[in-house]
Amino acid sequence: MRSRIRRKDSTNSNSSDLLDPDDPRVTGVTAQNLEDAADIDKNVLRTMDYKSRRKHLMRMKIEFNVTSMINRQEFLLKLARALMTFGAPSHRIESQLTAAARILEVEAEFIHLPGVIICSFGDQELGCSETHFIKCGGRLSLGALHKVHVIYRSVVHDEVSAKEAAEKLDALINAPPLYPIWIRCLLAFCLSALICPLAFGGSFLDMWIAGAGALILSYLQLCAATKSAIYANVFEITIAIFVSFTARGLSSIRSHLFCYTAISSAGIIGILPGYLILSSSLELASKNIVCGSVKMVYALIYTLFLGFGLQIGSDFYLLLDRVARRKLFDLSATLNTVSALSGTWTADNNTQNTSVPASGTWTFVQVVPPHMMDIVEGCYRPSSFPWYLQPFPVWTAFIIVPLFSLLSSLANLQPWRSRQLPVMVFISCSSYATNKIANHYIFNRSDVVSAIGAFTIGLLGNVYSRKMGGTAFTSMVTGVLFLVPSGLSQAGGITANGNGIDIGGAMIAVTIGITVGLFMSQALVYTFGTRKNAAVFSF
Repeated sequence: MRSRIRRKDSTNSNSSDLLDPDDPRVTGVTAQNLEDAADIDKNVLRTMDYKSRRKHLMRMKIEFNVTSMINRQEFLLKLARALMTFGAPSHRIESQLTAAARILEVEAEFIHLPGVIICSFGDQELGCSETHFIKCGGRLSLGALHKVHVIYRSVVHDEVSAKEAAEKLDALINAPPLYPIWIRCLLAFCLSALICPLAFGGSFLDMWIAGAGALILSYLQLCAATKSAIYANVFEITIAIFVSFTARGLSSIRSHLFCYTAISSAGIIGILPGYLILSSSLELASKNIVCGSVKMVYALIYTLFLGFGLQIGSDFYLLLDRVARRKLFDLSATLNTVSALSGTWTADNNTQNTSVPASGTWTFVQVVPPHMMDIVEGCYRPSSFPWYLQPFPVWTAFIIVPLFSLLSSLANLQPWRSRQLPVMVFISCSSYATNKIANHYIFNRSDVVSAIGAFTIGLLGNVYSRKMGGTAFTSMVTGVLFLVPSGLSQAGGITANGNGIDIGGAMIAVTIGITVGLFMSQALVYTFGTRKNAAVFSF
């Protein structure tokens, strides 16, 4: 018999492990519905008399018990596959699987590695064990991930049997994507078109070119890259080369209608590894060194690949167009020009002063700032240009930010008829407002500004989860992904003067700031309340 564990006893645990909020040791739920009421063998037993039931049990005892345990183990395996497929926070997968195994009374151990989950089921009576390797990939799908969490909670709270929950997970994994390919491509177009003037100072013309590049990128990612394993290995580099080559060609037009920095930065916003670096930072902060370090190194190399592709695309066009290369070189020389005037002086009186010499030299240096040369956020924007070639005014952010947050949630496969969608948009807009206010007072520190915005996201998301019963992770993802391009824009844009090392450094600075902000907010929220030993890392 297991001891009766109450919710308040979770603060008296001697273990230092960080538990999942739905762990039985936290909630105090005890398992009572291990068997499925619709089980065929169980219904057969109910129809038998005493002698027939006893004879049947003696013959079928081992087979019946094994079948029941297989249902529970199958649910754990499908739960692990669903969590990986739909992009669950990787630093919480092991704790969720352990909590589900504990409530189902299954002796199991779980090890999570990048792309693989190792599940080991043991039986002390039989003295044997069984190991399963679950290998699968996936992308972030907020709607499906929320459904997986609901199924997981219903099992952990002993409301649904393991067999029924396994069937629901199987149907969810095999279901087609929430939106067809053409809608997802259209969402990618709108996202890049909106982020171009919002974060990278693009004009009305630039946003359409950036959106077209993102449209092509999304189509190749959803169709070509999934069908060809060879092309999938070089997909990111080729699309970065294409976007950079196109942006450099358009920006080389004599009338300066387009801006290279805005188009190239916004065009590849859909393949930035912001979420991957964020997951690795959270894993490292939760002491999961193996997964965190592997993902962090991969994300850095991936970012360097993007910077390398951008540089190749720009240099390849300049190699073909010598006139544009010469003009770009002259512009760079002009921006770095320093005017200096030198001369000598001699005193014209006989005043004796030991502190002032009688003769010497002088030098005046004049540096022309970029804004005096009509350079705004790396783009040539003279006041004589018409409105469609100028940056967007500040008041347009009140329209673009909510729209971008809404479309970003839909692009991550969030159902548009859901209660959490307005919450996602509100949290994302709040984080952007906090980010802009902090950037007004703190200059050239994208990591600190991102930490302040992430603190707002974590505070609102965790309060929503605890007070209103929502899911903290899915409600916070949109705001966190919004902080990545916003933080990079404060760090000088994604192009970073064509240096891939600078792009990686900017990405790391922004992501670490986001991670610190999230942990500070969660520590503040979970300081109060009864579940103090629960998983603090609820993101």
